[in-house]
Amino acid sequence: MGLFGIFSKEKKESLDKGLEKTKDGFFSKLSRVVAGKSKVDDEILDELEEILITSDVGVETTIKIIQRIEERVAKDKYLNTTELDRILREEIAELLSENNSEDLTEFTLPSTHKPHIILVVGVNGVGKTTTIGKLAAQFKKQGKSVVLGAADTFRAAAVDQLKLWGERIDVPVVAHGMNTDPSAVAFDAVKKGVEMGADLIIVDTAGRLHTKVNLMNELIKIKRVMQKFMPEAPHEILLVLDGSTGQNAFMQAKEFTKATEVTALAITKLDGTAKGGVVIGISDQFKIPVKYIGVGEKVGDLQVFNKAEFVDSLFKK
Repeated sequence: MGLFGIFSKEKKESLDKGLEKTKDGFFSKLSRVVAGKSKVDDEILDELEEILITSDVGVETTIKIIQRIEERVAKDKYLNTTELDRILREEIAELLSENNSEDLTEFTLPSTHKPHIILVVGVNGVGKTTTIGKLAAQFKKQGKSVVLGAADTFRAAAVDQLKLWGERIDVPVVAHGMNTDPSAVAFDAVKKGVEMGADLIIVDTAGRLHTKVNLMNELIKIKRVMQKFMPEAPHEILLVLDGSTGQNAFMQAKEFTKATEVTALAITKLDGTAKGGVVIGISDQFKIPVKYIGVGEKVGDLQVFNKAEFVDSLFKK
């Protein structure tokens, strides 16, 4: 059951709607598999494996789920097909709980330090800049003071887009324009945030993956200049992934986790795809907490990731 007293009705409806394509695609396939069958047998498990893989849960995570169900079938000797939904739900919930993410119900900042500094990474086109804008808007709505740093200086569109977000939500944006030094932008953003006593500083970075060496060197330099103001900065490295790209999101996660120490994930564009299973697979394979998910165009459609509510929406009939 959803925690409706904590996770607002509006957010829950947005999540349900955002996962509609994934849920409909998954359960329509599952219904066809179990039609006319009375028990969970090898044939159904083979079909289920194919459904999970085509829902972009990922091969390794799918095998793990199937093995767990096989163990339950062996232990209970007989499982009827009407129980399959419940078992799947339990196993997916268990997998999600095994990574170290919290079950968040609202946007929060740590009380241990101020400002909180987030470095945002991800390839072009995943919704990185939009996610930053929505994140800033959510915290601004709570009365938090926010500074944005436009350090994706290799694309004029990225700098301009962040400036537009700043104007729209009345948040200062530190920008030096295109083809300037990203670390200099990060330096000035952190400096401004510290001087004005901001609660949150979010720094955008270039979405290039031409070579991991260049990317790593750039991120190391950005982190180094941040640490002139706060030795422990950045406090969070948020990787933004486009959920609609399915397996490509896995590859991006793999490359970025090699290049830098990613501490949290934001998975966007889940409303436009039937590939929402990617959230389960990426969470399981990389053991990095999914912190935010994007389930629509509106600012409020960027939600904190709540495992219980996600599974509840995924299996809602």
